[in-house]
This record gives sequence, C-alpha cells and structure tokens, in this order.
Amino acid sequence: MAVIKTALIVGGGIAGMSAAIALRKIGVDVHLIDVDPHWRVAGAGITITGPTLRVMAELDILPDVLAEGFTADGILACDHHGHELARIDTSMRAASGVPGAGGIMRPVLHAIMTRRLKALSPRVSLGISIASMTQGDVAEVTFTDGTSGVYDLVVGADGIYSQMRKLLMPEVSLPRYVGQMCWRLTAERLPDIDRRTYFLGGPSKVGLNPVAPDAMYMFLLEPSAEPLRREPAEELERLAELMAPFGGAIATLRDRLDSTAQINVRPLETLFLDQSWLQGRTVLIGDAAHATTPQLASGAGMAMEDGVVLAQCLDDETDFAAALHRFMERRLPRCRLVVDKSLALGRMERSSGSPVDQIKVVESALAELNGPI
Repeated sequence: MAVIKTALIVGGGIAGMSAAIALRKIGVDVHLIDVDPHWRVAGAGITITGPTLRVMAELDILPDVLAEGFTADGILACDHHGHELARIDTSMRAASGVPGAGGIMRPVLHAIMTRRLKALSPRVSLGISIASMTQGDVAEVTFTDGTSGVYDLVVGADGIYSQMRKLLMPEVSLPRYVGQMCWRLTAERLPDIDRRTYFLGGPSKVGLNPVAPDAMYMFLLEPSAEPLRREPAEELERLAELMAPFGGAIATLRDRLDSTAQINVRPLETLFLDQSWLQGRTVLIGDAAHATTPQLASGAGMAMEDGVVLAQCLDDETDFAAALHRFMERRLPRCRLVVDKSLALGRMERSSGSPVDQIKVVESALAELNGPI
C-alpha cells in the first residue's frame, strides 16, 4: 500500500503524466495541473530506446505505441556519404520482450498518454499554476485561480525552465547552451530507412528515424558557438546548406526540400541537479531535474522512469522520507549517466571526433541503460 494518499503533479508533459499514471495505478489520488489551458504539446519526432519501450510497458501504453509508432531492433551507423560503418545491437527481447528501438511523433505519444491517464480518472486542472506553497506534515498549496489544496506529495514535472525548481531552489543556475543547434525535419519515410540510422564524420551529426510506417524525421546537430535565431524564411535555405555535404538518404531529402517542409530548430540546452531533487514534501522529476541533450535518445525515457520508480518506492516503503531517499538513490546515478554521456558525444561531434569512438560511447551507454531501473 502506498505510503501517501494524495499527490499534486505540476506539469502535464511526459514526466508529469508518467508520474500521474504510475501513482494512480497504486491507488494514490492524483491532481494534475498544467499552465497551458489547452494541454498542448510542441515538437516533432521522438526517438525511443529499448529501455524506454520497457517503461512504456510498465505504464500500459506500449500496445498503442507499437500500433501508432514504429519499432525495429538495431541502429545503423553510416559515414556522411551514407556508407555503412557499423550496426549497433539494441535487442532487449530476450530480457523484456520489447523491441530494442523505435520512434513516434511527439503529439501522437502525448495523445496516447493522455488517453491512458484519463482512463485512470485523476483530477486535471488546466490553465493554472502554483501561487504559493507551505510545507510541513503536508503541502498546503494555493493556485493562481484562487483555489487551494492539501497534499501528501508535490511532484514538480514542469520542464527545463521549471517554475517549481525556481520556487524551491532559486540558487540553481539556469539551463546552459551546449554549442549545438538541433534541426528537425519531418518527411515521408524512405523505403531503405527501416531503423534508427546515424550519419557520422561530417561537419554535423545527422540521424534518421522512422516514427510511423509512412513517416520519419531527420535531426541534424549544427555546431554553433551561439544559439542563433533565424526567420522562418531563412530556415529552409540554411538547412539545405547544412545537408549539402551528405550523400545517401540525406542527399535525397535535401533534393526534396521545398516551401512545404516541416522544419523545427532549437538550441540544445542541459541542466543536471547533482544534488537532492527533494525539498520537504516536494520532488522534482524529468527535465526539471535532469534535462539532457538528445544524443542517447533517452530524455523521454528517463522522465518516464522517474514516474514509475517514484511510484514503486512509495508503494514499497512504509516511511515517506525513506521512500523519497530510495527514489534518489535509484535515479541520480542513472540520470547522471545519460546527461554525462550525451554531453560527451556532443563534444565529440563538435570536434569532428572519430565515428568509431562515438559508436563505442553509444554502445557502452546503451548496454548500461539496458540494466534494471
């Protein structure tokens, strides 16, 4: 039986919904709030690792992800001309029965998780945030709409620019830019792209990943000393320039670029709380505590794992403080691994590091992540 009865979850993204689903499954009364009155999601495709598919099974969303996304074992690593360098084994079926890799459009995943959560009948309040909070034996919260509530646990899952983190830990530095701009392009899936495929050794790192039987997305990591902003009209021309040195599938996509191209570009930023994510009755999870760059495709997976592990600890322990302490013991080293290895890969990419060395880092990190959460 869970050591708490009520929980407030601040943020209705991947981390917040994962925590809400996991806590409802162990019988906790959940109140989820999100500042967006329309509960929207932004972004393009999400690359999914085997460990992420495994935690999706824990959240009971894997069947829908398999039906509406795309999965395949293995990663194909190529040089920037499109010639094969290596195949990275990602298979987890023997251990967990799930595929080793995949992809899905972020709005599709958001819809799947929303459906799953609503089936568990939480209380959901949109268009509000926390105005004030006091913590003692319980957390007493006043919301921006004038309502209030009392909770055994508050979960801050409100993203990389978390207002909960700012409220609880104002001394923590803001997220930092890592020297890469991430370009994403959604396109019709090319027949030869049947798994996650990397193109290494060029002036930028490029990857393709199917997200549905007929769709895929491309990411391109552009080294840039400053987080440059461009007008939408300039983005098409710049992306074509960045793709020009590449052959194979990337050259094919470049030739198809036109004014209808679905392009998204943003600076890569990171933040890692190398300290307790706890304060009183509150815990930070997901990007609020450990925002990573996408090199290991594990940001969403780590956020989901946070929610599942938090519920496990609250269900297994008989003491609230002990449950949260156990949560930190399990999550801190694993999330540190993802952030550190992702940043290491980013440094190698910016310095045109050896593709073979990059592949070794990916293989090593994924092998560790395949272990228990």
